[in-house]
Amino acid sequence: MKQLLLGNEAVARGLYEAGVSVISSYPGTPSTEITEFAATYDEMYCEWASNEKVALEVAIGASLAGKRSFTAMKHVGLNVAADPLYTLSYIGVNAGVVIAVADDPGMHSSQNEQDSRNHAKGSKVPMLEPSNSAECLLFTKLGFELSEKFDTPVLLRLSTRVSHSRSLCELNDRVELPDRPYEKNIQKNVMMPAMAIRKHPIVEQRTADLRAYAETAEMNRVEDNNSKIGVITAGSCYPYAKEALGDKVNYLKLGMAYPMPVQLIKDFVAKCDQVFVMEELDDFIESHCKKYGIPVIGKEAFSFCGEYSQATIKKAILGIEPECYHIDTEIPGRPPVMCAGCPHRGVFYALKRLNVFVSGDIGCYTLGAAAPLQAIDACVCMGASVSGAHGYCKGVGPEKGKATVAVIGDSTFIHSGITGLIDVAYNQGNTVTIIMDNSITGMTGHQQNPTTGYTIKGDPTSAVDLEALVKAIGIKRVTVVDPYDIEATYQAIKTDIALDEPTVIISRRPCALLKNVKHNPPFHIDTEKCIACKSCMRIGCPAMSLHNGKVQIDGTQCVGCGECISLCKFGAIQTKEEN
Repeated sequence: MKQLLLGNEAVARGLYEAGVSVISSYPGTPSTEITEFAATYDEMYCEWASNEKVALEVAIGASLAGKRSFTAMKHVGLNVAADPLYTLSYIGVNAGVVIAVADDPGMHSSQNEQDSRNHAKGSKVPMLEPSNSAECLLFTKLGFELSEKFDTPVLLRLSTRVSHSRSLCELNDRVELPDRPYEKNIQKNVMMPAMAIRKHPIVEQRTADLRAYAETAEMNRVEDNNSKIGVITAGSCYPYAKEALGDKVNYLKLGMAYPMPVQLIKDFVAKCDQVFVMEELDDFIESHCKKYGIPVIGKEAFSFCGEYSQATIKKAILGIEPECYHIDTEIPGRPPVMCAGCPHRGVFYALKRLNVFVSGDIGCYTLGAAAPLQAIDACVCMGASVSGAHGYCKGVGPEKGKATVAVIGDSTFIHSGITGLIDVAYNQGNTVTIIMDNSITGMTGHQQNPTTGYTIKGDPTSAVDLEALVKAIGIKRVTVVDPYDIEATYQAIKTDIALDEPTVIISRRPCALLKNVKHNPPFHIDTEKCIACKSCMRIGCPAMSLHNGKVQIDGTQCVGCGECISLCKFGAIQTKEEN
């Protein structure tokens, strides 16, 4: 049977067909849907882990138990999982382990453009790179075969365009595999220095064996169109090139991103007068070619930054500027913004009034840095808000450091904020940490997490008691506020920043987009009372705008949260009953 599948959906189908038993992941765009689709197959155990490092360690344990296992993450998540990955490369596997990592060229939903192929090379782990959904399915299954054949974890590199596009896939039945028996083997599985030093030469030989395999592997293929121009490419760049260049060039399409063949590339280049290497982000293939003295044209023709397109490729290779259609009308921008009724908005409005240093984190609340709130001073990575605020406080000194606040979501706090808060308590910090508990993992699409009380399948489970956890860490003062009550939130933060001790404020209100959240009737503006002072606009609610010099409220967006009411001193914001 053939079916159109999303790239991530095809990976999940590949897991099912490969007989995978255990899947543990942490949500991160553009990888999230892999695990969500996998959870629809009852034959596979799926879970959301507290972070990517834990997820990979769960997969390692399942592999030792003789079950094929898998984990998925976005590119920055692989940084978190790098510690177990690099050592797992030395240990190898019992049953196969595949790790999907989704890069984000163009930074559609990420804080950097990281090329995960560098992790493959650094950890000496083979990496496969599909270019469409059909290959996502096939390469996932092949990954487990290679994992067990070469005794190694295998990385599967995706990208935003591959993960989130659809193509035709051929579906097959699931292969039920017998469990691989666990055998105690300290020399293989315990990476103490004495064992690890013996494993390094084995890893180097494995890389050489994989490179030899890559020379004849079907996933690395040549398309000879009798042209004197050649293109070496992989992943999402391959379909771009095919659409832009057609049969005007020869292609070497690499399905194995690491390790790459040498002789296959030399033979391909020898038949062409000019060869271009087409790859998004780093010059990974280009550097490999030049290391072996293979003449290619790479980044001098293409950019290190962002995504490529059919237009940029056609211009770089053929010198043809594609015809484009333009409209004279100026299209208004649509910057990302916190939703109407977002519980984070009240916290950021209070923080802006207090004029404090705010150390931000990764999540919906990162949008607190955008106008008109502009309440966040810095944002680095998951969990960095808490430890970054601590460092800032210590740097500026005790008096100025009092006005230092960290903001972090409930899921992100579990991911990597707990250790930072332990550091604050242990080293006698003096920061205010605001845990923005919206009862869900928001920005990646409403996934459950250990604070919500539900599993990936929606089954009830234990929920982390944030108040008890924070007190157990050593924080004595914990306050819970409703961020819809802006004045109470303001007073709670103002009180805490005056204290000579670390404190935690839990801002608790469910995400306005959750299906179980019931909204109040929308508000409207009494234009006779509105004097256009624009005080209500300072909160940055997308449901509010100016029309003919007066504020108006879009009833299709307004959820009746009431955050704006306290900002209007003239009673112009009213309910239907007041009208």
